[in-house]
Amino acid sequence: MGRRSGRTGLLTVGIAVVVAACADGQAPKAATEGVNTPPSSRYDLANRCFTMKAGGAYTVREGSGFVANGASADGAERFYLKAAGLGRYLFYTADKMLMTASGSAVGAVATPADGSDWTVDGENGRYTAAALNQFLAANSSGGLVLGAEAATLTFEPASGCSEYPEMPVGIVGPTFKGPAAGKPVIGFAEVHAHMAMGSDMSDGSGDRGPSSGGVMYGHAVNRFGVPAALGNCEVMHGPDGMLSPEAIILDQDPAGAQHDTVGWPDFIDWPKHDSMLHQQMYYRWVERAYRAGLRTMVVHGTNIEALCNVAKSTVGDPDADCTDMGVGTKQVAYLYDIQNYVDAQEGGPGKGWFRVVKDPADARATIAAGKLAVVPGLEFSNLFRCNVSYGPGDHLLPPNEAGTAACTKEDIDREIEEAWTLGVRAVFPFHDVDSALGGTGIFDSIALNLVGFYGTNGFWRTYDCEDGGEGDKFLYNAGSYMYSGDFPEGWGGDPLTGALVGATQGLLPMYPSGKRQCNARDVTDLGKYAIRKIMEKGFTLDIDHAEIRSKQYMLDEGAKLTPNYPMISGHGGHGGISKAQAEQMIRQGGIIYPALENGKNMSDFLKNRLKPIWQASGTSRPLAMGYGADANGLRNLPGPRGAGGPPLQYPFTMFAGEGWGSQFRSAGIRPVQVEMLSIPGGKSWNMDEEGMSHYGLVADIVEEMRLEGGEDALTPFYRSAETYLQLWEQTLAASAALRQQGQ
Repeated sequence: MGRRSGRTGLLTVGIAVVVAACADGQAPKAATEGVNTPPSSRYDLANRCFTMKAGGAYTVREGSGFVANGASADGAERFYLKAAGLGRYLFYTADKMLMTASGSAVGAVATPADGSDWTVDGENGRYTAAALNQFLAANSSGGLVLGAEAATLTFEPASGCSEYPEMPVGIVGPTFKGPAAGKPVIGFAEVHAHMAMGSDMSDGSGDRGPSSGGVMYGHAVNRFGVPAALGNCEVMHGPDGMLSPEAIILDQDPAGAQHDTVGWPDFIDWPKHDSMLHQQMYYRWVERAYRAGLRTMVVHGTNIEALCNVAKSTVGDPDADCTDMGVGTKQVAYLYDIQNYVDAQEGGPGKGWFRVVKDPADARATIAAGKLAVVPGLEFSNLFRCNVSYGPGDHLLPPNEAGTAACTKEDIDREIEEAWTLGVRAVFPFHDVDSALGGTGIFDSIALNLVGFYGTNGFWRTYDCEDGGEGDKFLYNAGSYMYSGDFPEGWGGDPLTGALVGATQGLLPMYPSGKRQCNARDVTDLGKYAIRKIMEKGFTLDIDHAEIRSKQYMLDEGAKLTPNYPMISGHGGHGGISKAQAEQMIRQGGIIYPALENGKNMSDFLKNRLKPIWQASGTSRPLAMGYGADANGLRNLPGPRGAGGPPLQYPFTMFAGEGWGSQFRSAGIRPVQVEMLSIPGGKSWNMDEEGMSHYGLVADIVEEMRLEGGEDALTPFYRSAETYLQLWEQTLAASAALRQQGQ
């Protein structure tokens, strides 16, 4: 999770409702396969057209209700059964209404509600349906109602349905399977994403509450589909977006909060590459990246506890959970909901392309089956609930000894076991705010210092970064030029910055001018204990966000083991990484995958920055580079490349032609055609014009990399999933060696 400044604009347009076309083969499998085959299980109903019998009679429309009294299918209602979850459906009528229960009545409504979500049970042609904890039944006249005695339902394949709206994918042709047993994985790796961030950490049922204190809008999946997942953000951001904290605090531009709140299908002002508080990872956008070759994806549950608390107490949800571990683990639990939702679209348990994995062998088997291996992780400051609180006199103590810890070693042990049991396999020991484990890596001049004060009651204590913190010795700059003195003009006049200014009593510390400042707090004794326990358990360990000296501590601890415990820098090295540290990382089996940029910048980073580090490290491993998009992580996504490079032309072909090496043909990977992602009657996204507005444009960035760097860029990129899996395997081997040492 990171942050960069951005801006939004104000446009006013009308909203239109359309139905997404699926004729190009982009619909989920269940919508296009076996359309004339009677269902043999409740999962076979997904995304298909049926007539329905209740008690032996066809269901017909009668006004706003439904009656089971039809003698033939000719006049029966056509229902498109949109999967709302595993065994759960929306009954969508030909005139685009939803069969919905309310009280004991069942009728047709335009807007989905709790009673639109029907759980279907049964098999072999005989089914029941239930909503609102009651069964779908028929009264004495055949009218469909809710009751205690379920009507027996049968479904017959039909035509004439209106398909429920869905986001297109825009890729024609199936994605590839493989590799053969014993062969390296072909595909690219995402090592830093936040797919579970959004309006609610559930499928829209509201049972877990919002992330980010209730200020980030949109869902990765929603039981009511894309119109609800990516609808109008006014519900969170207010009229014209005026309550969105993005401009207020993240961009430090309170006057720039306005934006058009309209979402699906027109998407006037969002999603955009510089919009941080709107959903960037709707599942169909991720599917587009997967079809383009994404094969491993690390999804971190994330939070900034102090910022969340500011948001919930001002413009957000006052009932939101803001504890780092609470929010982070709820997001990990949501990943299993996403997996189930994708399974539902594809025809049943285990059939989806999105698979949560818990070890490298599981990941390799998943990828061989042609699916996406998803690795859960945690990224926030107060890992294992290890908050710190500074008090009077702490400024007189050495930085690593200051503050009161909210956790003990026993707490750390317990939290590690609970996270591992949940499926977490990747962690950040440090993040944007100081904790009882140590100090954050500084990369921001004022906002995070204020947020940190709000959370810990203490500002950062700093030192002049070694070697100036920037220049030829650094892969990523260390520290930041700090803001001190009076608050910036305009701060304090809105609820969010007013809360921060009030917490500091209007005072800011004074820092040296003209010198980059690094955090004087690095790894505490409790932090050293936590890092050892993390390594003993076998979590992959990302060192971004750690103070630059803390990074060195973790690298040196990893070097003590055989094999070395490898480290990850997955999205830009927040806090700084020297070139010497980068070479040590690669030499010890680690990876440096940059924050995702456009195709030109990615190709340039690979050629001019990462390749020299890789060569200087002395490693025998072939060059590989994935990325950390940090999508949904309060980070702007890549902007357009600008003029000067070859234009991106739609449609384009992947896996064959200029720039695509022989390894794709040798592995039997067939080419696919990638179209401009367009909603019929709605929004289209052109990467050259808008940049990466959302995760679906990863495929377009790959094409930019081909245009800018050719085979020299694509081959290391499609090697990155295999390199990540090798790191994970080495992590577990080093962890076993460490446990053996302790016996």
